[in-house]
Amino acid sequence: MLSSALSRIRGLVVSGAFKDGKSGLDFCLKNPPGLLIVDLYLPGMHGLEVVREVRAKLPNTRILVLTGHPDGDLPARLIAQGVHGFVDKSAPINYLLQAIESVVAGGMFFAAHVPPKATSGAGDQPTVAPSVKAGPQTTSVGAVQTLSGRELEVARLVAEGFSSKEIADRLELSVRTVEKHRANIMDKINVKEVASLVRWCIQMGIVKS
Repeated sequence: MLSSALSRIRGLVVSGAFKDGKSGLDFCLKNPPGLLIVDLYLPGMHGLEVVREVRAKLPNTRILVLTGHPDGDLPARLIAQGVHGFVDKSAPINYLLQAIESVVAGGMFFAAHVPPKATSGAGDQPTVAPSVKAGPQTTSVGAVQTLSGRELEVARLVAEGFSSKEIADRLELSVRTVEKHRANIMDKINVKEVASLVRWCIQMGIVKS
């Protein structure tokens, strides 16, 4: 049903739809897509395994997670895996269409509020954040939403100990562009040195301690 709905969107071509993770992953590796929409709980292979393989072998593929089992830790865990957005299956279809538009354009699209499992109620509905949102400088979790997809990738690699040159090589950017991203990241999250950036990435779940 989702594939049928997406195939009606002008400019969007559904190159494949699969019922299990392994088949979908094999297809992606042979026919790299611009966008991958993936569920988490798939037969045979968990969606996060698919995500890890795609991120490692197809760094230019944008990834959107569609799940019916969101929880309070999910946004940070998905960001740490390099996912560009997620949509709750219970959300209206227009949420998914907005997410696709945002992610394909290079932005991020995450639910702004996902209740913890222990306190979630049947009436909770997720709200969404813009792909890139300007806001007050803060080191809180809200600062994650001010970073673009590329900035999150750079922040994660910096926190993992890669130099600007190494990041530039991995992302196929110039060193100058990477340095500019680093400066923008530190300005947005209101930190002055790399050590504070690393601590922030750990606190947000973008990298493991």
